[in-house]
Amino acid sequence: MSRLILSLVAAVSLPSALLAKAPLVFAAASLQESLNAVADAWAAKHHERPTISFAASSALAKQIDAGAPADIFISADEPWMDDVQKNGLVAPGTRVSFLANTLVLVAPAGSTGTIAIKPGFPLARALGDGKLAMADPDSVPAGKYGKAALTALGVWQQVQGKVVRGDSVRAALAFVERGEAPYGIVYATDAFASKKVRIVNVFPSRSHAPITYPIARLSAASSPDAEAFRRFVISKDGRAIFRKYGFLAHFPNAN
Repeated sequence: MSRLILSLVAAVSLPSALLAKAPLVFAAASLQESLNAVADAWAAKHHERPTISFAASSALAKQIDAGAPADIFISADEPWMDDVQKNGLVAPGTRVSFLANTLVLVAPAGSTGTIAIKPGFPLARALGDGKLAMADPDSVPAGKYGKAALTALGVWQQVQGKVVRGDSVRAALAFVERGEAPYGIVYATDAFASKKVRIVNVFPSRSHAPITYPIARLSAASSPDAEAFRRFVISKDGRAIFRKYGFLAHFPNAN
């Protein structure tokens, strides 16, 4: 009789176990190391570790717009989150801009050249016959910030023909890591994550829009842990992890 009861309990419990699933997070490529560390910390609290898909924010937003079954979206800029939100795909009250970053010029670690970033700085001359690695300046946030900065500083026209475009900021970083481009424009956190590049200089913050990262739970979220994980990401513990990876954390509306 006791075996029969245990079998019945197991049969009743099985469907709910099958229905439970870890959150699926779509996140900007620049968050790879930091968000994986946050996910590990969450799992250490006896939760199912989230599944994270990293790519350019532009690509992820388009996938969400097309119906991809993600639970949480973290973008590297506000416009791509705006795109998802205007299509009614963001759960009300869950959007928070919670991180900030810095834009930098990088070069291979073994190089020695220096460039002062200021209006009219000689980037084209420094490139010579080489390429400037950037995330796609027409769609990917890091590339858009980079183009805006170079335009504001009056050098975009001189270098635009030398740009090699990556489909994400990490692809742009890889061009420099492999020595295929003498210079690249990435986030400071990307440079910190690589031992194969060095930071040549930092772009003035006024040369581009603020680099902020919004997070939101999506209206189609199906994971029962989605909201709890979103809150953990923007919690005090989450903030501390992101800071270790070079992000600037600001939480004006965190809850």
